[in-house]
Amino acid sequence: MATKPAKKSEMSCNAPKRTPSHPKKSHIVKACEAGTEKVIRFGQQGKKVGTVSGTAGKPKEGESAKMKAKRASFKARHGKNIAKGKMSAAYWADKVKW
Repeated sequence: MATKPAKKSEMSCNAPKRTPSHPKKSHIVKACEAGTEKVIRFGQQGKKVGTVSGTAGKPKEGESAKMKAKRASFKARHGKNIAKGKMSAAYWADKVKW
């Protein structure tokens, strides 16, 4: 069953959504900032949040050292792009998946 493609005009601003039928990217968002709108696809399809083979997810009490290191590594590697704000895929990946 095919889903209809996302239309920028029908999407709400700064509200990320899952895209399970997309072949490569797991999420989509219409980023809006200072009168500019941009559709951004981000996240690796199939990676589960909170698993060792996936993304680290939100910090949890009693979390393993491996997951903490994984989260810190992502933030260090993409810190410059995350700092660019809402108009970058790294910002949304950090917010939703990490």
